[in-house]
Amino acid sequence: MKLQALIFDIDGTLADTERDGHRPAFNAAFRQAQLPWEWDIPLYGELLTVTGGKERIRYYAERYAPTFLHRADADAQIRALHAAKTAHYVAMLGAGRIPLLPGVEPLLRQAHATGLRLAIATTTTPENVVALLPPDLLAWFEVVGAGDVVARKKPASDIYDYVLHALQLPPAACLAFEDSENGLIAARAAGLATVVTPNDYTRHGDFRAALAWLPHLRGVDCELLQLWHSGAYNSDKN
Repeated sequence: MKLQALIFDIDGTLADTERDGHRPAFNAAFRQAQLPWEWDIPLYGELLTVTGGKERIRYYAERYAPTFLHRADADAQIRALHAAKTAHYVAMLGAGRIPLLPGVEPLLRQAHATGLRLAIATTTTPENVVALLPPDLLAWFEVVGAGDVVARKKPASDIYDYVLHALQLPPAACLAFEDSENGLIAARAAGLATVVTPNDYTRHGDFRAALAWLPHLRGVDCELLQLWHSGAYNSDKN
């Protein structure tokens, strides 16, 4: 089947947002709420095994601050912390502090010019997607699956299932782009061949199920993607 659409994760795939974006935004939200929590770089690497910001806060509290969850308003406080974190993160993006990764923008522009459909499948909030992508690039994404639009986060396949349904395309007509093992598991569970570009936090993951495993997207073009996709769907990989 001919390649018709590219589906992208956001954090770590389109931009290196985790260490110097989401992590300090979480810490700013904790300070704002007068919580004595500080997520340093190694700890945040552990927390990234949990997908979803609210889920990550709960995971941290369960292990490092269990009394926080004894509060009657713990669920509401987690939602408020995550909303504050999103506001801090969006402000950072608005200040231009987090650029797209090498090769991302040229690939998006070429894909759009050649008629490939574009979509997003991410656990981050819609506000973060809008803040990260320049308006002209964002307008090219036909479907934005983000945040709590599905009940289960990656590594469940739900967000990819949602995007495929919205595109009205079978998995064999698409390629996914991810940076993490959880993302790869989610994409493969939805039946998608997947290109992985890991970062410092995710590079030790198991990516043997990926169609390709690259340090970045620089030099990757649509002709190469078509070749990879054709090989994937004319082999025993899928």
